[in-house]
Amino acid sequence: MKLTPLEIQQMVFQVRLRGYDREEVNRFLEEVAQTLESANRENATLRERVSYMEQQLADMKRNEATLSNTLLSAQSLADDVKRAAQRDAELAMKEAELKASELLREARVELAETQRDISELRKQRLLMIERLRATIRTFERMLEIEDEDEDSSEPAAPSNKLTGESPRYHQ
Repeated sequence: MKLTPLEIQQMVFQVRLRGYDREEVNRFLEEVAQTLESANRENATLRERVSYMEQQLADMKRNEATLSNTLLSAQSLADDVKRAAQRDAELAMKEAELKASELLREARVELAETQRDISELRKQRLLMIERLRATIRTFERMLEIEDEDEDSSEPAAPSNKLTGESPRYHQ
């Protein structure tokens, strides 16, 4: 079951005798909703960043293809040019290839880092979900114990007088 921050904020629990402090539960739900919203925003930001990096990679691949085509054209023209012009053109092409290669390598490194970050965020998200589930299970168990306490305490109402407790204080 996938929860949204809005669903968490709008969650309403039934009120029972000796129930939880409503303000504390509401504060906790607000904190969980804010944490989930923050994680969702960060996840969206990282997805946008990955998309941007993939776009840059595609652009660099197109540039690399363009450079390869330019290299072929330059080589056919270089045959007609003087030896010095040919050396200058080859030097310029090698520098461009090195720069493109370096930019491509940097983009791949950054993409790998971003993918690691996304993987780590996914692990953190799963951990948070498991923690939230554990907390919910704990609350469910506490409610079950509370229900059992209420069921077992109903016939023993006169024993409250012996302990000095009044039923109206358990609201």
